Amino acid sequence: MNPQSFTTYSASQTTDVVLIGAGVMSATLGTLLHRLQPDWSIDVYERLPGVAEESSDPWNNAGTGHAALCELNYTSELPDGTIDVRKAISINEQFQVSRQLWSHLVEDGTIGDPETFINSMPHMTFVQGAADVDFLRRRYEALRAEPLFAAMEFSDDPAVIQRWAPLLIEQRKPGEPIAATRDISGTDVDFGSLSRQLFRSLESSGVRIHLNQEIKSLTQAPDGTWRLRVHHRTSGKTKDVTARFVFVGAGGWALKVLQKSGIPEACGFALLPISGQFLRTDNPALVARHQAKVYGKAPIGAPPMSMPHLDTRVVDGKASILFGPYAGSSPKFLKNGSIFDLPKSIRRHNIIPLIAMARDNIALVALLVNALTATRKKKIDELRKFVPGGTARDWRIITAGQRAQIVKKDPKKGGVLQFGTEVVASGDGTIAGVLGASPGASTAVPIMLDLLRQCFPDRYDKWQPALGELIPTFGRRLSDNPELAVHTMATTAKTLRLTEIPRPLPGRSLG
Repeated sequence: MNPQSFTTYSASQTTDVVLIGAGVMSATLGTLLHRLQPDWSIDVYERLPGVAEESSDPWNNAGTGHAALCELNYTSELPDGTIDVRKAISINEQFQVSRQLWSHLVEDGTIGDPETFINSMPHMTFVQGAADVDFLRRRYEALRAEPLFAAMEFSDDPAVIQRWAPLLIEQRKPGEPIAATRDISGTDVDFGSLSRQLFRSLESSGVRIHLNQEIKSLTQAPDGTWRLRVHHRTSGKTKDVTARFVFVGAGGWALKVLQKSGIPEACGFALLPISGQFLRTDNPALVARHQAKVYGKAPIGAPPMSMPHLDTRVVDGKASILFGPYAGSSPKFLKNGSIFDLPKSIRRHNIIPLIAMARDNIALVALLVNALTATRKKKIDELRKFVPGGTARDWRIITAGQRAQIVKKDPKKGGVLQFGTEVVASGDGTIAGVLGASPGASTAVPIMLDLLRQCFPDRYDKWQPALGELIPTFGRRLSDNPELAVHTMATTAKTLRLTEIPRPLPGRSLG
């Protein structure tokens, strides 16, 4: 589908809902609201000429269906040596909610062939060195009894790892302690394709999508409605639009828009923009021999998005392999943003959190500075730690999407760097936005459910039956119900044409 095919409409003077930014967050919220309140009018405003061209674009993110199957940052070692897996379980629970909605939308025809946006792709974690091998083994032991992780396997045998991912082992020096986990329930997700299909369906149902249009100001009227000044970037014309509810799903620019609104809930927030690059290969011989998303361990002090990973990507039916990311520093909050994004976002209420964050994250600052001077040779050298036989001629550098990590006030430290995604909503529930990054898109559905609960408390209870139809396990935890977990994952796998997870092996506990 060509995103340029979306029509730019003349906006109504008044609308029930305005969605700012045409990425996966707005697509998800728009889809939910249209199902829950089909009588509400919805307008979408996107500053670029097409939808899903920023962080939701498949080449601007790793496409990992984040389920904590391979990402080490979702598990931590406690002082007594045990592994805390609570966050991993929570992230996986959330991804299963997203899968259920997507499955429902495939079944009712809202989304077409599921292979256009989601494909089975084993998720692996690969570590080197005795200490990390020991950690990975203990992580596996802590997760294996959980029903959502029942398909996970562990091995420190190079021969087994070579069967799972040959490129990791070939030409590797023998004797080095290595280990890996693998989970065949992992997925690769094209969030750009998913977003475009959702917006196509919404548009056919009467939702108006306005491209090349940027929000310049927001002002709340005494009656609680919002007046938005909209600038058409092609014609130069401006217009005013009034909305009862505003959602800001504009990626890194969400903070800028929320700051323009003047809501006190946005005070104290700042963003640390981080750019990045990947090495990419389309060499059929290499692609045919690597079918997995393999995550390693991030450098000390680095953000989770800096975890090295060797990722198979499937975009428009064609597979490629990415390696990276190579973090960089840019003041832009979006790939198509402005170099003035960071300086213009600084306020009296967030400058102290920014300074405190920089003070307490010297290793991260050093990483970003070092990345600016990294040569292509250095990037290839990093690749060879994962792929010992990697050759420079097979790989080219591509620019990844821009990420904006949350910096927020902290009563003890002054400011902290926060990973993950956070909903920022006004006290009266008339405007809300989403800040942050990973797991982001993968957990868009539960994030939007949380937003609905916060912003529409008077309607949320009435919506629950409809939400239960869209998400069969709505309100229940799969990790507390092994049989329900197995059934749910098998059902969505069948609908989405994914690898079905085998029932647990005899003797393996499920809870």
